[in-house]
Amino acid sequence: MLPTFIGVRHHSPACARLVAATIKRLRPAYVLVEGPADVNDRLNELLLGHDLPIAIFSSYRDRDRVHTAWTPLCEYSPEWVALTAGREVGADVRLIDLPSWHPALAGRRNRYADAEQRYADAVERLCQTFAVDNVDALWDHLFESADVVDGFRDQLFESAEPDEAGDPLDGLSERLASYFDVVRGDSDAGRADTVREAYLADWVCAAVAAAGDRPVVVVTGGFHRPALVRLVAQRLAEQERTGRAHAGPEQADVPGSGWPEVPGLPEDAHGGSYLVPYSFRRMDSFDGYQAGMPSPGYYQRLWEDGPAGATADTIAAVVGRLRERRQVVSTADLIVARAMVTGLARLRGHRSPTRTDLLDGLVSALVSEPMDVPPPWTGRASRAGRGRPMPGTHPVVTEMVTVLAGDRVGRLHPDTPAPPLVHDATAEVERYGLADPGDVHLDLTVERDRNRSRILHRLRVLAIPGFGRRSGPSTGVDPVLTEHWTCAGTELRLPALIEAGAYGATLIDAAAAVLEERVGQAGGAIDELAAVLFDTALCGVGELSARVLDAITTAIGTVSDVGQLGRVIATVLDLWRHDRLLGTAHSPTLGAVIVAVVARVLWLLEGVPGRAVGADLPRLAAIVATRDAFVHADVALGLDRSAAIAVMSRVARDNAVSPDLRGAGFGFCWSLGGPDLLRDPLWRDVTRTVRGVATPALLGDWLAGLFALARERVLAGEQAVLDVLDEILAAMTEHDFLLALPALRQAFGFFPPREQEMIAQQLLARRGLSTPGQSLLPAEIDDAVLRRGRELEARVDGLLDGAGLLDGAGLLDGENGAPA
Repeated sequence: MLPTFIGVRHHSPACARLVAATIKRLRPAYVLVEGPADVNDRLNELLLGHDLPIAIFSSYRDRDRVHTAWTPLCEYSPEWVALTAGREVGADVRLIDLPSWHPALAGRRNRYADAEQRYADAVERLCQTFAVDNVDALWDHLFESADVVDGFRDQLFESAEPDEAGDPLDGLSERLASYFDVVRGDSDAGRADTVREAYLADWVCAAVAAAGDRPVVVVTGGFHRPALVRLVAQRLAEQERTGRAHAGPEQADVPGSGWPEVPGLPEDAHGGSYLVPYSFRRMDSFDGYQAGMPSPGYYQRLWEDGPAGATADTIAAVVGRLRERRQVVSTADLIVARAMVTGLARLRGHRSPTRTDLLDGLVSALVSEPMDVPPPWTGRASRAGRGRPMPGTHPVVTEMVTVLAGDRVGRLHPDTPAPPLVHDATAEVERYGLADPGDVHLDLTVERDRNRSRILHRLRVLAIPGFGRRSGPSTGVDPVLTEHWTCAGTELRLPALIEAGAYGATLIDAAAAVLEERVGQAGGAIDELAAVLFDTALCGVGELSARVLDAITTAIGTVSDVGQLGRVIATVLDLWRHDRLLGTAHSPTLGAVIVAVVARVLWLLEGVPGRAVGADLPRLAAIVATRDAFVHADVALGLDRSAAIAVMSRVARDNAVSPDLRGAGFGFCWSLGGPDLLRDPLWRDVTRTVRGVATPALLGDWLAGLFALARERVLAGEQAVLDVLDEILAAMTEHDFLLALPALRQAFGFFPPREQEMIAQQLLARRGLSTPGQSLLPAEIDDAVLRRGRELEARVDGLLDGAGLLDGAGLLDGENGAPA
C-alpha cells in the first residue's frame, strides 16, 4: 500500500487540522514526521505533557565547527499534532529526518525554515495571480480562510476534489499538494535537500515494508512532498520489479535492513538534543523567525476558536492594549474597527476575516495620520525580511504586531531531563548566594567574593539572562577592587542554560569552550583576542590563556592600527600587574606580549604618514598605554626607556606629522625623562615649545597630545605652561579663538572636572579675582552654536557701529548720547 503523504506548512492551523483528521480517519500503523531522528528514543520525554511552545534544541561542537539548531513546536504545529494524534490511535510514531547537526543541515539554525523563501519566483507569480502582497497573505487566502471563494481558488486548483471518504476539510490535501507542486516546480533541489529527501525516503520505505496492508502517514514540509512521492514510488516499483522488497524494521538484526541508521557523532565531537521552553516571541516572523507563520498568538486563537472567534478576540486584545498604553480608543473606534475588518474580508472574497484583513482593518480604523513606514505585513516590508518592523513604524502598528505575536512562554514538564550544565549552574548559583534577586556587591580582595565573581562572569560569557554587571575591573591600568552586579529572576534563564549546555557539562567547561570559540572567530583581530584574554582571567579559566596569548603574539606583527595595539597593552598590562586578583602573577608570557606590542607601537609611530586633521584619540590612548608600560614594567621586563624616548623625541620634532602626535611625543618624553632630558633644547624651555605651536590650526590638537601624556606635569606648574597658554589665548583675535575653540575643548577634556576647576581658579587668581573656579567651567553648549552666536553678535555690533549707535563703551542712549 502506498503511503499517504501530507505536505504541510510549518505552524499552520489548517495543516494541523488536516493531519489530525487524516490520522483519525486512517488509523495508520506508522506516522512518520519530519524531525530529528536522534530523538526517537526519547519520544516519551517529548510527549510528557509540557506547556507549549517548546523546541528540540540540538547542538554540535568539534574543533572546527559549532552548530546549534531548533525544532520549534506549538499546539497547532502539524508535526506536534501528528505525534500526539498518532499516539492516540496507537500508531508507531517516528521522527525521520537527519539530526540537526548533520552537514546537510549546516548553516540552518531552524529546521522548519520555509522553503518558499528559497523559491521566491514561484511564490511571486502566485501572489500576482491572487492579488496579494506576500506569501503569508497568499497562504491565508488559500488555506487558513474558512471559506475561500471557489472562483478564486479554481484559478489554481481546477481539479481539486473532496477526499473519497468525504473529507470535512473540503479537499484540503489535494489543494495543498497542488500548491507545493507549483512552489517546487521543476527546480532541482540543492545537494542538502537531496541528501535529506533520500534519507526521508529510506524511512518511508522501511515503514511501508513493516506495515504490510496497514496505512502509513508521512507528514513533512510541503516542499519535500513532491520529491518524496516520486522517490518512494520509484523505490517501491523497483522492489516489485526485482522481487526484493525492502526489509521491515522487525528484521533489524539483518545487516542492511530495518530502520535507517541514525548518523552518530564523530569521535572528536560533542553534541546532542534537549527540550527547551520556547516562546511565541521567538517563533514570530516579525521578530526574525524564518519559518512557518507570523503572529503566533493570532494563530493560536485561530486554532482554538476558529476565524470568527480569533477575529473578535484579537480586536478586543488590540483595543485593550492600546488603552493600557493610554491611547484613546473610543467605543465608536471599536465599532469602526469591526466594520472595517468585516468589510475588507468581504471585499477580498473571505466570508471570515483572515489575519491580513484583520491587520489592515485595524490600521484603517485606528491610525488617522499618514505612516512614514509601511506596516510589516505589507508587500514592501515583508518581502525584504519576513516583515521585521522597521525603525519609524507607527506606535499603534507596533502594539498591534505585539498583540498578534502573543506573550505565551512554554514550560517543560518537571520530569524532563536537562543537560548537566543546568544542574551545575543551579548548584553554583545557590552555593554562592546568587539565586535571589537583588544587588550583589563584591570585594575582590576576599576569596569568596572572587569565586562569586568568577561564577557570575562565566554566566555572563555564556549569555545567561538575569545577571547584569554594573561596574568592576575593565581593560585598563587602574586597579578596581570591587564589583557590582544585579541578579534578577527570569523565565528565559532555563532555556538559555539548556542551550548553553552544548558547550560543556559545567560552568567552567562551558565558559572555556565559548572563549575558545571566540578565539577562533577572532582570527587576527587583536582587539577581540585581548578582550577574550581579559575574560579568561575574569572567569578563572587559566588553561585557555596560553592559546589566546599564542594567537595574540601571532597577530601582533600583522596589525598596523596603533589604537588596537594600545588596547592590547592596556589589557595585558592590567593582567600582568594585578596578579593578586586575577591570578596572573607577573606571568613571563604576558610580559613577552607586552614587550612585543610596545616595540610594534613605537615602530609604527615613527612611520605614521602625513598630517591629519583633529586629534586621533585611540592613537593617543595607545601612546598612554605604552608610556604606562614603561612606568610600571620597564625594569621587570627589560624595556629600553632611553630607546623609547629617542623614538618619541624624533616624533615630537617632526613637523610633517599630525600636531596631536607631536604633542603626544613631547608629553611622552616629558613624563618619562630624567635629568638628562633637560639638556635637550626642546625640553629645556617647554614654554618656548608651546609658543611655537600657538596657531589656531595647531594649538588645540598639539595640546591634546600633551595633556593626554603629561597633564600631571602641566598641572603641577612645571615651566608655567598654563600661564603661557593664558597669554596666547588672550592675545588671539575673536575669529582665531573661535577657530581654535573645538580642539581646545577636546584638549582640556583630558583633565577631570576637579582638575579643570583648579585650572580655572588659577586663571582667576592671576587676575586678582576671588570668583569660584566652578563659574568658568565649560557650559554644555555645542561649539558650533557658540560660534554662530558670537558671529551674530559681531554682525549686530557692526550694524550698530555703522549707524553711529555704538561708542567705545557700547550702545548709546537714544536721547543724550550716553552709553545705555
